[in-house]
Amino acid sequence: MKAVVFTLGCKVNDVESGSIIRGLKDLGYEVSRELGFADLYIVNTCAVTAEAERKSRQTIGRALKFNPQAKVLVCGCASEKNAEAFLKKGENVFAVLGAKRKNLVLEIVQSGFDKRFQGGQVSDETGYEEMPLPECLKTRAFVKIQDGCNRFCSYCVIPYLRGRSRSRRAESSAQEILQSTAMETVVTGIDISDYHDENGRDLIYLLSLVQNADTRIRFGSMEVSMITDELLSALKNLKNFAPQFHLSLQSGSNKVLKSMNRHYTREEYLQKCKMIYDAFPNAGITTDIIVGFPTETEEDFLQSLQIVEEAGFSQIHAFPYSPREGTNAYKKYKELPSTVKKERVERLLVAGQTQKERYLQKFMGKTLTVAPENCIDGYTEGYAENYIRVYIEGETEKSLTQVRVERPFKEGVLAKIIKN
Repeated sequence: MKAVVFTLGCKVNDVESGSIIRGLKDLGYEVSRELGFADLYIVNTCAVTAEAERKSRQTIGRALKFNPQAKVLVCGCASEKNAEAFLKKGENVFAVLGAKRKNLVLEIVQSGFDKRFQGGQVSDETGYEEMPLPECLKTRAFVKIQDGCNRFCSYCVIPYLRGRSRSRRAESSAQEILQSTAMETVVTGIDISDYHDENGRDLIYLLSLVQNADTRIRFGSMEVSMITDELLSALKNLKNFAPQFHLSLQSGSNKVLKSMNRHYTREEYLQKCKMIYDAFPNAGITTDIIVGFPTETEEDFLQSLQIVEEAGFSQIHAFPYSPREGTNAYKKYKELPSTVKKERVERLLVAGQTQKERYLQKFMGKTLTVAPENCIDGYTEGYAENYIRVYIEGETEKSLTQVRVERPFKEGVLAKIIKN
């Protein structure tokens, strides 16, 4: 029997799909992440934007073109937000499970598709849900330690879909990190900044349990509140830490940040960046910026442009505001014209690329440690500890490798292996 687990959206979805894949393999399925012929399709959906929802719905039709007789199970945020839209896709859609209790996917399959699972949405929330260990990946593994969100940013629908913040037990999280055989392990969640397990133990405690892990540890998206002297000290104590901080910004304007219900100022954000650079001088700080939020004026946007250089970002992800029904921003504000949003995104991406090139120049002739991934067109590609994309001529053994940077190349740098 063949199954496809198709994932849209965030890294947390990707981790959960990895757990479903491991469970399906244990049940005897041959599993792929790419659409193709299969007896069973599991679509793990996303609702972060209207476009993500649209693509989630379209995936069902794309899958059934390969096998019109296949069963389809749907889970994830888009199906949590609008289960009916997926149930209308036809009798092939056997169950719509929502964003929570994705273990039910495996229970349904194991039961032989018992009728009691047919249709409907499962939304009950019973604390952090442990899932099977994700499929084993040699280069980069992802360990999920937290789910849900309590922040309720005015533009974001995710807290309404994934529920309140809940954290995985510290011992369970630590065990998976310590047992990772991947070159690099990314610690992720919807809001890892809010990590506190059922016994109240925080992220610093978790770091103390994994400080001697052999795998290189990288963190997923962080909130400003997460950056403290205590955390930075704990990170410095890790045996093998990747000093890349994806520090969510969303806007460089204090006025817009307030209307977004983001609980910091641009001044506080820049101070956190300074703390990071003081602790890790070669750190890469990456970020997300929403462009064209309804309260954003041209002056506000210029502050977002300016902070790109002020913060010294190594890379930015800029995207236009997408109104999400059910959020405070959707109810309260009128959307800006799409032409305005598009033009501002283009300007911000240019500024981000310029700043990225400045950042890369700092590492010419310097030594970095790369986790090689794939060899494409004669070059091995991988990421350095600070998330610089590195290219090495020829095929390289898949182990953490020291290189010397030579020059800018493609979207990163070209480097040579340092011979021992």
